[in-house]
Amino acid sequence: MVKYFIAGENAALVQSEEYVPLCWVDMVSPTDGEVEKVAAQTGIPEDMIKAALDEEERARTEFDEDCSLFVVDCPIIEESDAGDSYSTLPLAVIYNQNCIMTVCLKGNPVLKDFITGRTKVKCDDPVQFILNFMLGNAKRFLYCLKQIDRRSQRVQAELGTKLKNDDILQLLELENSLVYFSTSLNSNAKVHEKLAKVGHVTAREDYYDIYDDLVIECNQAIEMCKIYKDTLTVSMDAYGSVISNNANDSMKKLTIITILLAIPTMIAGFWGMNMPVPFQAFHGETSTVWFWVVIAGALALTAAIAVIMLKSKPIAKRKAKRQKKNRKKK
Repeated sequence: MVKYFIAGENAALVQSEEYVPLCWVDMVSPTDGEVEKVAAQTGIPEDMIKAALDEEERARTEFDEDCSLFVVDCPIIEESDAGDSYSTLPLAVIYNQNCIMTVCLKGNPVLKDFITGRTKVKCDDPVQFILNFMLGNAKRFLYCLKQIDRRSQRVQAELGTKLKNDDILQLLELENSLVYFSTSLNSNAKVHEKLAKVGHVTAREDYYDIYDDLVIECNQAIEMCKIYKDTLTVSMDAYGSVISNNANDSMKKLTIITILLAIPTMIAGFWGMNMPVPFQAFHGETSTVWFWVVIAGALALTAAIAVIMLKSKPIAKRKAKRQKKNRKKK
């Protein structure tokens, strides 16, 4: 899809039906035919236009003759039944003496603000256009980071009552999103530095004011992403320890049950052998007294061992308690 915008009254953008010089060309998931057409109209090489159509494209800058290319990573929110997922997608801003062009695989909220007039931009001032877009993109990262933090806190509150596999997987997905965000923010920061050198940002006060806000917002997003990522990593490690402890407790209980069941099984095996055993009835005697005696003895022995095993403390706890007493004596 290709749209053309030109400057209207009161610096508002007005959509144009066709290409005109000094316009903004907004391309969202364009076809090969649209790329060829726009390349012929604007004089921008096709390889530059297709740069952002690769989801794995990294943030970078490129300069070819009169064309300048700035590729930055943008945060996207994908809605699903399981909840929102966060990732990044490259977006290219290209300009030459004829026009400004943006290319992306999906619509961008920052560019929508340009179209609706919430953010004022000029089609004939590419540096100001790029600075405003990058500033809005940095603010978008901050918004997504806050959403990730809120969702993380909500999931952790649910895990505090009961551990569920779905909640653990949600935290893992959020942790992966923060890794993507961290990489993208650091790559974008390098693009911002190159823009300051190429676009003569420091030469004009209005440019420098926007750039100064951009650097502040970007650094804040990087710090927030690092804090959230570290916090979530610690939480995931803690939940892993809880799961491990629960598994150890379950194995301990199963081991105790196995040992206790082995005692009457062993005794029954001794008295079930096809050979003479103690207290065996002879000469047609049918007394069952010793049967109940053996059963009672097996149960008593099992109960005694169960009490001993349940009351005994692990070696590590006994050793720690002993060391604590020794420190108190000293």
